[in-house]
Amino acid sequence: MGETVFFSVVIPTYNRQSILEKCLRALEVQELGTSNAVSGYEIVLVDDGSTDGTLEWLAAHKDEFPHVRWFQQDHAGPAAARNLGIEKALGDTIIFIDSDLVVLKNFLQAHADALVQVKKQFNSDRFFTYGAVINTCNFDNPTAEPYKITDFSAAFFATGNVAIPKHWLEKAGLFDTSFQLYGWEDLELGVRLKQLGLKLIKCPEAVGYHWHPAFKLEQISSLIEKEIQRGRMGVLFYQKHPTWEVKMMIQMTWFHRLLWGILSLNGSLNEKTMAPLLQWLINLGKPQLALEIARIFLNWYNVKGVYEAYSQVQKAS
Repeated sequence: MGETVFFSVVIPTYNRQSILEKCLRALEVQELGTSNAVSGYEIVLVDDGSTDGTLEWLAAHKDEFPHVRWFQQDHAGPAAARNLGIEKALGDTIIFIDSDLVVLKNFLQAHADALVQVKKQFNSDRFFTYGAVINTCNFDNPTAEPYKITDFSAAFFATGNVAIPKHWLEKAGLFDTSFQLYGWEDLELGVRLKQLGLKLIKCPEAVGYHWHPAFKLEQISSLIEKEIQRGRMGVLFYQKHPTWEVKMMIQMTWFHRLLWGILSLNGSLNEKTMAPLLQWLINLGKPQLALEIARIFLNWYNVKGVYEAYSQVQKAS
């Protein structure tokens, strides 16, 4: 890595044109400090088969995005899109963010300063830096959102905001594209990076604001579907790494079964019975609180999905 870093910011996108515009504009106005830790950067955007005019919009505005190089693939999911981004990247260090993340002006500089400083300290580059992700539903001004306790993440390696030397990704074998449905492809790569001895270095100064639309009752069926998919992909994760740690991550333990079973009153607190309470909170202007309460039954669906998928795997084998 030397004493300077050239970043390739790899961003997979799928039908996110309106928030992607904010994401890319924030990356184009980065303020690189006097430490000269950043020798340069590029933005490697991989369009995963969008149908919302993302590529047409980019082509029409390409002069406004001098750092962006974009590539396209048929819809194959974020793991395949990130792998293509890594392959095309010119930088020695990859930053992963999602296309609905809006970063602050010091974002690249913060990652670079941490990378250079820790490399000197360790005399090695066997680590990655992990920035802060703050969830917001404020589309007009996403970076106005304060940090909340629910923004804390205990993940080892997640692609929401992370910087890592490219050669470690190649050595670990990139993302596993058999994770076709929602969830776990980044944490599974994290297990392999940990096996290579990489360490996680928190970099709270590199802040990204993760935008999602304010929670509405109409989203519940797609959120339930996501939890069931996450359960199925969790079992794939466990098949690759059959450890207690992975079992805990994917909620495939008697503890999680008991916890969410009790909290959801064995499934009787669900999307139907809780709808009036959730709608009342939404009407009060508290969609985030409504979503946190909905997680009671969403987690119950996830745990049930994990066990159903696991019993299918056992039957098949």
